[in-house]
Amino acid sequence: MTNETVASSPPGGGDPQSPDPEHESNVRQFVIFICGNEVFGVDMAPVQEIIRVPDVVRVPLGPTTLEGLANLRGKVLPIINLRRLFGFDEQNSDDSSRALVIDLGQPLGFVVDRVSSVVAVEPEQIEDITDLSTTVNTEMLAGLLKDVGGFPMVMVMDFQHLISAEFAEIARMARSTAARALTQENYSNEDDSEDALDELQLVSFEVAEQEYAIPIEHTQEIVQFPEHVVKVPRSEAHVLGVMTLRNRLLPLVSLRCLFELPARIPDEHSRIVVVRLGTVTVGLVMDSVNEVLRVPLAAVEAMPAMLASSGDMGEISRICRLGQDGRRLVSIIAIEHLFRHSSIQEAISTVKDMQEDDPSAHDGQEEQDDDEEQVVVFRLDKEEFGVPISSVQEIVRIPDELTRVPKAPAFVEGVINLRGSVLPVIDQRQRLGLPPKERNDRQRIMVFLLDGMRTGFIVDSVAEVLKIPRAAIEPAPQLSVEQARLIARVANLEQHKRLIQLINPSHLIAREQREALATLSDQENGEKP
Repeated sequence: MTNETVASSPPGGGDPQSPDPEHESNVRQFVIFICGNEVFGVDMAPVQEIIRVPDVVRVPLGPTTLEGLANLRGKVLPIINLRRLFGFDEQNSDDSSRALVIDLGQPLGFVVDRVSSVVAVEPEQIEDITDLSTTVNTEMLAGLLKDVGGFPMVMVMDFQHLISAEFAEIARMARSTAARALTQENYSNEDDSEDALDELQLVSFEVAEQEYAIPIEHTQEIVQFPEHVVKVPRSEAHVLGVMTLRNRLLPLVSLRCLFELPARIPDEHSRIVVVRLGTVTVGLVMDSVNEVLRVPLAAVEAMPAMLASSGDMGEISRICRLGQDGRRLVSIIAIEHLFRHSSIQEAISTVKDMQEDDPSAHDGQEEQDDDEEQVVVFRLDKEEFGVPISSVQEIVRIPDELTRVPKAPAFVEGVINLRGSVLPVIDQRQRLGLPPKERNDRQRIMVFLLDGMRTGFIVDSVAEVLKIPRAAIEPAPQLSVEQARLIARVANLEQHKRLIQLINPSHLIAREQREALATLSDQENGEKP
């Protein structure tokens, strides 16, 4: 589902030409939204964006209010059901539903029925909640707004308190993050620290007399347009060719053609900005490079939703207004969006094809292998999970019947005889709190060695053995203590629209459960002649 971002100005940003800037700084912006039969508002400060409700991957052992994990421009985003959290009746998301992406230590998406508006609120319009009677726990509220957005009364949600109450692990992590930031600030210049938190560093450039920028963290280097470019037969106009940069092939893509602007022959002013996303590198050809900018966040705003959703503006995520009068507009390119463009994908594929034809291009294959992890991917219901291939002893079919053992631990489905040894078998669905499923031919038993003891886990199916780039693996959002221990990482294969939750095999069963399993195995094996 396509994400839709609602544009907004940063709180307190103000109009540079406002006659009363002090008054402007006291005005706060709120997002007004509907959930159930109630009207709520949230301060705009922690709201990163507002998107359509995305497809999610369900997470076992997470909070009941968690819908699952979504992929938001290459980042894993937990999606929380606000109706469920409030105890309202369940309702499926529709075209009006939205997710408020709020960052209070870790970005979270909160699903609401509808977003009404973004409003500016005067201080005198905000009241306390002392005498308020409502279906919502008042501890989750920070105040009331009177007569705003066409509503006589709007309850202001205190998402910081809500997260602290409902997601203790997230709250703990947020405090740790704040403590680390405070420690770093104590050891650095105070002004510099504040500037780093309140600024973006961008490389700005021109294409057809329009100014664009790329975040400097994605910029590898800037080089002149080479004298010699290898043309690629039958390639589209936006793929200018391939150049060699320090003994590596670099595909060149014309931003003029990419943005459907009139073509121009590169000259002495033309530059190539080498950008990288993960392990992929591409050279973007532009008319000229202007400067490296430090832009205050107050000067940055989201691309209007109507433009951001259109095909030719999809690569532009934000706009910053510079200069004393704010008339210098710089469009900020989202590298994650840009790399999804078909022309970029074609350029990358071109280099891969050339490397396949040139045996010398595989010299770095061993180094590339070091940057990958090999995992066994299995499925439970519709979700995919992965475990290191080194942790899997074997994968076997489920026999027609499992032997039930009297007085066996409740979590043990039964035992099987695996080459003369008793193998305790656990239903992975039961372990992860998923509903049971009838036995079928696709199910398998994955055998792990845990503390020297072999244990089998029933899964719905084993999908594949997959090499995953380390660059695609990131820490999993910490939503509960047990979930964080068992599923500590997520493989975000954005190109294939897959989120694979990586399980830590050492936490498949708890320590006390292992002791019970060891006793069971000793008893059963001891009875054999």
